[in-house]
Order: sequence, then structure tokens, then C-alpha cells
Amino acid sequence: MLFFNFSQSLQNLESTPSRLDMTRIIAELFGQLDPSELVVACYLMQGRLVPLYQSLEFNLSEKMVIRSLARLLAYQAEGSSNQNLFGETDFSQREEIVKAKFKQLGDLGLVAEELTKQFQSELSIVQVFDQLVKIAKYEGNGSQEMKVNGLADLIKRLEPLSAKFVVRMVIGKMRLGFSNMTMIDALSWSVTGDKSESDILEEAYNKKADIGQLASNYLSLKKSSSAQRQKMLLQTEASVSIPVVPALCQRLNSAAEMVEKMGRVVVEPKYDGMRVQIHFDQNKEAVQAFTRNLEDVGAMFPELKQLKKITSAKTLILDAEAIGFDTKTQKLMAFQQTITRRRKYQVEAKSAEVPIRFYIFDVLFSDEVDQTKIPLQQRKQLLKQLIRQNDNFFLTDFIVSQDPLEIRTYHEKQLFLGLEGVVVKKLNSVYESGRKGWSWVKMKEEEGTSGKLADTLDLVVMGYYLGKGKRSGLGLGAILVGVVDGENILTTAKIGTGMSDLLLQQLAKDCQQIKVKDQPKNFQVPKELAPDVWVAPQIVLEIAADEITKSPLHAAKFALRFPRLIKIRTDKNWQQATSLSELVSLAKLIK
Repeated sequence: MLFFNFSQSLQNLESTPSRLDMTRIIAELFGQLDPSELVVACYLMQGRLVPLYQSLEFNLSEKMVIRSLARLLAYQAEGSSNQNLFGETDFSQREEIVKAKFKQLGDLGLVAEELTKQFQSELSIVQVFDQLVKIAKYEGNGSQEMKVNGLADLIKRLEPLSAKFVVRMVIGKMRLGFSNMTMIDALSWSVTGDKSESDILEEAYNKKADIGQLASNYLSLKKSSSAQRQKMLLQTEASVSIPVVPALCQRLNSAAEMVEKMGRVVVEPKYDGMRVQIHFDQNKEAVQAFTRNLEDVGAMFPELKQLKKITSAKTLILDAEAIGFDTKTQKLMAFQQTITRRRKYQVEAKSAEVPIRFYIFDVLFSDEVDQTKIPLQQRKQLLKQLIRQNDNFFLTDFIVSQDPLEIRTYHEKQLFLGLEGVVVKKLNSVYESGRKGWSWVKMKEEEGTSGKLADTLDLVVMGYYLGKGKRSGLGLGAILVGVVDGENILTTAKIGTGMSDLLLQQLAKDCQQIKVKDQPKNFQVPKELAPDVWVAPQIVLEIAADEITKSPLHAAKFALRFPRLIKIRTDKNWQQATSLSELVSLAKLIK
């Protein structure tokens, strides 16, 4: 497929507000791609070159892309790709032209589209992909200039529409407004004409979170029977180096209700750390650790190398919480201290400053056997056999009970110890990815004990309002946040309190990097709440509030009373934020 035809499909997606129509467009695109193009197309639609769990970043800032577009203008003016034909003065002038266009349009993709003069391009989707990979892999001395020139050279071979989407891919702002779930629905649609096989496709993806490989495997059986396709999907098993989509908690406040819904349960402490899924292979030097967002952060934790000393297993996938530990006070550190370990450089020095403990609470895979389908009780027993505890690795404490009073007492004990409460898990449950059913439930301080909302909410930043007075110099005065409803994000709070100047400055910096000119199409925002600056849905904040009230103004139909910012959740993406249904459930709980 020509990249131009691929770009036309992306343009159709961008201009389509309906999720059903987006599903149909992606399904049609899948039907037009050759088998060799499927995997590439899946990643490029997400603005990526590799699946989420692998790291191959463009590392091209907006400033560098502006230089590439200025280089493009110079190429066009000289009629040559020889960069020595034009001087620095001319180049600076062209750079100012690009900056002015960017200020006017607010989207470097649109700038590239306007500046590109090529009428047609014969580059295929694979050829463009290969060039983008080449650009991303430039490193070392002079790599920035090589990236700038490489991008300019690629764009000058493209027509305007393709240039727009290539630039958006490079800067990570695709603006298409769909998630993996839409792509999964589209896979089913492309084969069956409906979403009848979406659930089983999602189950397969949850075991191996690679949408490109799933698409390739599934569509290779397009002409097979439904039974054959489902058999293939059901045979998907977890494996080391490809993350399993993590299980997440539902919310309930009453121990009695938990027992009523779940029966006999495992009750564990709820730590305020970084959720990591550890992938271990005795034959490999490196140990991988994936976040909720499927990002591999294993290199940030040198302590993981000790796993070889404390397990006899050849391969393992463990679910754990990584938490900073203060060796002087012998206490666990706060989340914000723990996440300072997320870095590329000076890892060893930071390791000494913020030692890490791993609290392991589940095993998903061991010695080449997928363990996700065996009951939790058996997985707990297996963990005891697999892991010998040491100063860095601990098996999470737990009790087994179906007595509401015992559960509440254990919960209050964890609060007294400075933890967040407990996680309650159905004793005989299999490992279920995502937030489905009532296998895992979290419980924090009971509503009514402090006069405040018992649980915090994870809300998506949708935009911000410019500050006044003292805050005018900080770049940000208040933020608009919302909950997730499928592919959409609905407003539920405007927050201007609970933020230190330092946190405001960090938020302003983060928001500046993802600001967009127009309201993203999956945002539902009443015009009265329109922010001064829109941002792409990337930042998730943990928000506390006194209560949830009905709201005739907010798109979610509920608002937070006295909302305040607790922390930035760098370990979550917008799809893992609090859902509208969770917000409604919490509102019902506090009536």
C-alpha cells in the first residue's frame, strides 16, 4: 500500500467523531493491507515504530522538527538536497517562517502539510516505516543533526497529507482519538462484519499485549472458520518479554458487600508504590519490569539482578509493587520519592539514594507454564515455592477470610501502619486483566470517618486556564480534568487548589509539551468550561475531594466538591483513569 493511501485512511479517522465509524474505517484498512504491512500499520496508527512494551523513540523535539521543516524550505529554494548550498542567514530566516506558521496553525503536522510541495509520492507504507526507523536509531555525536536532515529528506519525498501524518508520528501527536480496543473491534469487524469476536480477541491481547502481532496472527486466519480462529485465540498464553495486561481493582467501601459479592477472599496491604510486572529468564542478563502502561523500566532497577539468587525457576512473570525504602528510618517512602527512580542516567547513584523493595503478590508464569488460569489460592502457594525472600524481595503478607469484621480490622491495621488500606481478592479467581468482574477490589478509609470522600480519583487533564496574579508567572492557574467513558473523556472538575508552586510549574511544563490548538474530538466539554489551552489526553492526576455531587454543568453529570491535587500519576495513561461508571458507583456509595 502506498503511504498516501494509508494517510487518507488516517485523515478519515481524524475527521470521524463516531467510534462505530472509526471501527469500520480501520476494518476496511486492515482488509486492504498486505500481510507484510499489517504489523507496521498497527504501530504507525499509534504513532509508534514498535509495540508499547519496546522502546524505540524518535527523540525529536518540536524545535528539531521546526529545523527539519526549515531545511525542507531550503531544499525547495535551492532545488537540491545539498545542505551546503545555503547559508546560515537564509536558514535562520526560513526557520522564522516555520515558527510563524506554527504559531498560526498550532500544529506542526499542519505546518508540514502547508509547506510540502510534492504533488504525489510513490513511497509505500513499509518504505516510510523503514526510513522512520532509521531516523529513530541515529545516536551518538551528531545524531541530532542526522535526525533533522533525515526527517527533512523524508518529507520532501512525500505529498502534503503524508507529510502531515509523518510529522505527527514523530512528535507523538496523532490526534486520531481511538485506543487499542477500537483496533480490536476493527479486527473482528474486518473478518466477521461485526464485533462478535472482540471479546476473545481482547482476551488474547491481554495475554500478549502486542496489537501488531495479534492483528497479523488473527487476519492470517481470515478465511478459516470461526471455530478455528477462536481456537487459535484461546491458545494464546503468557510468555516472558511480552507483558500481560495487568489486573486492576474495582471499588467497594463495605467489607460486608465484598464478602457478599466475592465470598472467601484474600486480603493484602495496599502499597503506594510503582506497580511492576517482572519478567525473568535465567538465560538472560537483563530482567525486565513493565509498568501499568507496558513500558519496560527494568534498567531502572539494578536490584532485579538478584532474582537469580532467590529463585530456582528458569522463567518467571511476577506481579509486584516497587517501593522506596528509607534505611535510616526503616520506613517505606512516599510514591513521589519512589518514582524518582524512573530515569535513564545515573541509575546506580539514584539506587543508593532510593533503595527499592519489591513486594510480590502474584505469579503469572513460571518455568514455561502460563499460571493465569489457576485459582489465586494455588498461585499464592506456588509463590512460596518459587521465591526465597531477602532484603529486596518480599512476598506480600495476606490473610484469608470471609468475616467482614476481620477484613475491616486488618484494613484498619494497614492504615495505622501508614499504608493505603487493603486490596481484597476472590480466593478462587483466575488472573483477569483490566478492571472487570469482582475479582479484585480496593478499600481505603471508610466514608464518613473523616468527612471526606474515602477514595481518590485518577482523572485526565483536558486543558488548563492561564493564571492570574501570582500564578501568572507560573504558566498555569487551574486545570480541567475528566473521567473516561469508553473512548471519550468527560469533564468532572476544575481544580485550582492543592497545588504547590513547584507542582504547578511541573504541570505547566508537562502541559506545554502536549498542548494542542483545538479541542480533541474525544473530549466532551461544555462551552462554559472551555480552557484557555487544550492538551492531548496524556497526563493523569490523582485527585482527592470531599464529596461527589450531581452537576448540571459538567459533561459527566457529576462534579467533585473541593477537589485538590494529590500527585501526578506518571505510571498511568488516560485509558487507565477513573471511568464514568466508577464515578457513578462512588456517588451512589456516599448517598
